[in-house]
Amino acid sequence: MGIPPDVPIEVKAESNGHADRQPYIAFENVSKSFGDLHVLKDISFEVMPGETVCVLGRSGVGKSVTLQHIMGFLKPDSGRILVAGENITEFSEEQMQEVRRKVTMVFQNGALFDSLTVGENVAFPLREDRGLSEDQIQQIVRGLLEMVSVAEMIDLLPSDLSTGMKRSVAIARALAAEPQAILYDEPTTMVDPLIARLLGNLIQKLQNQLHLTSVVVTHDMRFAERLADRVLFLHQGRAEFFGTVEEMKRSDDEVLRQFLELDALVLPDV
Repeated sequence: MGIPPDVPIEVKAESNGHADRQPYIAFENVSKSFGDLHVLKDISFEVMPGETVCVLGRSGVGKSVTLQHIMGFLKPDSGRILVAGENITEFSEEQMQEVRRKVTMVFQNGALFDSLTVGENVAFPLREDRGLSEDQIQQIVRGLLEMVSVAEMIDLLPSDLSTGMKRSVAIARALAAEPQAILYDEPTTMVDPLIARLLGNLIQKLQNQLHLTSVVVTHDMRFAERLADRVLFLHQGRAEFFGTVEEMKRSDDEVLRQFLELDALVLPDV
């Protein structure tokens, strides 16, 4: 991993077998509206420990809203949401803080602290009552930045970074929190095809090495095809499909066929 073996950092890995295990994340008949706008309509799906699920669909179909429900930033109007074996649907903000120690999110903009250097951003979660010495913190920071291939950026400010680099640093900071699960919100939006491929390679490498439970929101079918164990396809607020990429490709659902055909026509090969 690039982290010194004597440093007390641990990522809670899980195997990717599904037998006799409970989902790490589950939506059970979840609905959410904003006024007259029905964003999620009776959505159900599950993410097993160590699994990567990609949430696909056009803009405005509720992909990012789904992630915000997992993080507790939004509450459903009806239905249940389970995370790490707990029903978080009615959790207070204080209770959600504990959930967010297990599940972290990489936002589209990276959500880095502008006034802190790259190294200080990654170190931030390590300073929260972890009992680490400064030397240990710096070892972990360097190891994580090496893992995401931006170690040379350690002393730069976020304003000095490209969009792709910011997302790589945000992933390193997310890993510093020792999560059991990571949520990625459109990691390839507003980056060129080469950077999109590099980010895809990074997420795939982390999945292979650490076996984190992952939910990746994307509009890019080719990106999902590389990463996903299963795919949730949202259309007009509903779960139009939930299954493997191969099952999706074999589907004769007209909406799915249109999405796949348009994706093949307009998206560059990343």
